[in-house]
Amino acid sequence: MRRTKLLPEVNAGSMADIAFLLLVFFLVTAVIPKDQGIQRKLPKECPPGIDCSGDIYERNILRIAINSENEIMVNNLVTPINEVKNITKTFIDNNGNGSCTYCSGNKSNISSDHPTKAIISLQNTKLTSYSKFIAVQDEITKAYFELRSKYSENVLKKSPEMLSEEDIKTLKKVYPFILSETEIK
Repeated sequence: MRRTKLLPEVNAGSMADIAFLLLVFFLVTAVIPKDQGIQRKLPKECPPGIDCSGDIYERNILRIAINSENEIMVNNLVTPINEVKNITKTFIDNNGNGSCTYCSGNKSNISSDHPTKAIISLQNTKLTSYSKFIAVQDEITKAYFELRSKYSENVLKKSPEMLSEEDIKTLKKVYPFILSETEIK
């Protein structure tokens, strides 16, 4: 019997098909996470029954800026991030004009007149890191959450988890989240 010294061939044509099928399988079955952003709704032009052409007094604006070195400045003073929430709460709940019956502020003449007139101005540069920007927004959101929770427990006599849709509308009315975001040029 004669042996040939030829090597047997492996048919690799079907391997490409198998690799392609595996690729398609993994693409179809892979879970692609949804991007989650900040849930904010842009305000309407001007709510009915409210005069939006009036002047905004400087004392009703809390200016928070994040510079290119990611330093946070509240009213032009460098501030650590862990103080932003308390500064925001104090500013919003100030009751500067004495007309707020549910506020517990100290009626400072350099903070807001009323929670419905308090505006938070958040400014950043092009070099501000996204994580720092989001961290500052989180602190502002925590301030509003705590003020609304306090109102819920003290005035509505309900825990925040037990609020109805009407109660939530009331909370948003007494402590409206007014945030102005701009980029410093």
